[in-house]
Amino acid sequence: MSQEVSPGTRSGDADIIFSGGSIVTVTDEKSAAPEAVAVKDGRIVFVGNLSQARAKWQGPDTRLHDLLPDQALLPGFIDAHGHITGTGLQATIANLLAAPDGDVTGIASLQDKLRAFAESEVGKRSDWIIGFGYDDSMLTEGNHPTRHDLDAVSTEKPVLAIHQSFHLGAVNSLGLERLKYTATTPDPKGGVIRRKLERVTESEPVYGEPNGVLEETAFNPAADLAVAGMDPIDSGQFLAMGLRAAARFGFTTVQEGGASLEVLGLLRQVADAYPDGLPTDVVVYVKADQAMKSPDTVQASREYTKGLRTAGVKLLLDGSPQGRTAWLTEPYLTPPDGQNENYRGYATLPDKDVLAQVRAGFANNWQVIAHVNGDAAIDQFIQCVRTATKEAGQDRRTTAIHCQTAREDQVEAFRELGIIPSFFSMHTYYWGDWYRKTVLGPERAVDISPARWAVDRGMVYTSHHDAPVALPNSIAILSSQVTRVTRSGSVLGPDQCVSALDAVKSITINAARQYFEEDTKGSIEVGKLADFVILSHNPLTIPERKIKDITVVETIKEGRTVYPPSLALPGPVPVLPKAMSAAFAHC
Repeated sequence: MSQEVSPGTRSGDADIIFSGGSIVTVTDEKSAAPEAVAVKDGRIVFVGNLSQARAKWQGPDTRLHDLLPDQALLPGFIDAHGHITGTGLQATIANLLAAPDGDVTGIASLQDKLRAFAESEVGKRSDWIIGFGYDDSMLTEGNHPTRHDLDAVSTEKPVLAIHQSFHLGAVNSLGLERLKYTATTPDPKGGVIRRKLERVTESEPVYGEPNGVLEETAFNPAADLAVAGMDPIDSGQFLAMGLRAAARFGFTTVQEGGASLEVLGLLRQVADAYPDGLPTDVVVYVKADQAMKSPDTVQASREYTKGLRTAGVKLLLDGSPQGRTAWLTEPYLTPPDGQNENYRGYATLPDKDVLAQVRAGFANNWQVIAHVNGDAAIDQFIQCVRTATKEAGQDRRTTAIHCQTAREDQVEAFRELGIIPSFFSMHTYYWGDWYRKTVLGPERAVDISPARWAVDRGMVYTSHHDAPVALPNSIAILSSQVTRVTRSGSVLGPDQCVSALDAVKSITINAARQYFEEDTKGSIEVGKLADFVILSHNPLTIPERKIKDITVVETIKEGRTVYPPSLALPGPVPVLPKAMSAAFAHC
């Protein structure tokens, strides 16, 4: 069945007609897949039979875009949670990731990467030597780098190695000096300065000499100082580089998930500097505590201005399960160094503060999203949302971000309260083995990222990449949900696998709904924006284990190609006017 704009609204010939390959509309219609899609002025004007598309919409200047037989046209992917400027940071500093996204295998190769950055043009301009992405579970030593490991990189410049979770990091001795962390410095609230511990009793460690490893609120000042120490020539490019990386993976809408008010202002400046607006839509969530102090600055809206809009606020309730700082109701299988067998991680905020932030979001009509990895943090969030919902009503599309260890009763509570779970499904690949052997144990690990529980309840759920924690890899998001294959090749929790169509919906129509944008994005239907991605193969028909091998051929935003660069329209790339020193904490 064909769809097209009504005769009274038609104006002129189509700009592009797509045909060939397969067209995945991501609608609920059961009819055969269409043969063609016509686009005019950035909108879809026809979906249906190719001969009808040509007869009614092809003119002398209409471009015919013929897909190869194996290729597939899908709605543009929508980033349900990420940090777009952090993605740019990731692309700028030393790459400390393990395979398949990097080649760091141990402390020695980590040191080599940091030394190479120090000798690069960017590194020479930077006050700090900085790298991102090491994973202690993938280092041959099985430990975080220490101050002494990083002193071997430099004693003349402070050094920061950021853990892949972006909730921990390690600094050298000069870095500790810059932070003024000593043996007499107490741990900050909501963070830990790891130490060479001396114990008075088994349960009462006293302050000891910092070993360089920092968690959560102890780590955040190091990240702020290091990024602020980068030259504005380099930090000013973070947004542009992040948008390029996202487009490479088919994203036409991205997120800045937890910006300071300062960064929000900078993003508005750079969006305004683009003559035609940003090449990709950017949705911003402001840190809730800052938004409460200056609500008039937030200016939340459902409408984009030059490709940018502020949607609401982000809360941070706990840390990282792979870094063992997430807040659990049951102890970690293996506690981190310096913790006893009852260690469960820790909360970031007391109940009263979480409730105040949720209430403020509801009162100001800000959409509320919350970082909740551990099930204790999820309990806290559910409790506060339930209280605020009784006061202010629901259908606010409040979103629980990550939900790694959500229990089935908590997924049911999400359904009851209208909370959208957004799962970080790639954890099954990157840290599935680590969860099973070290973090949670086999019984709890099988149900991380429990998308099947949401599907079985008929719920809308989304999935995200949380870049820079992982690359903004849309294909990995799809594959991880369908197969749940770990690094070792085992399947973690096959009962939580979902269909390829459910996975595609999680980054198209479901993500559009999360953003209140389902009327304009997320499926290929007449009247919606011409946001598309062309894939090398159709994820709905290719064998499940082959989904990971799909590549993005082209990314199209409102009818204009934004990837690959060779096909994108040239234009100026404004840069941010100053370093974005507070953009990257709390992934």
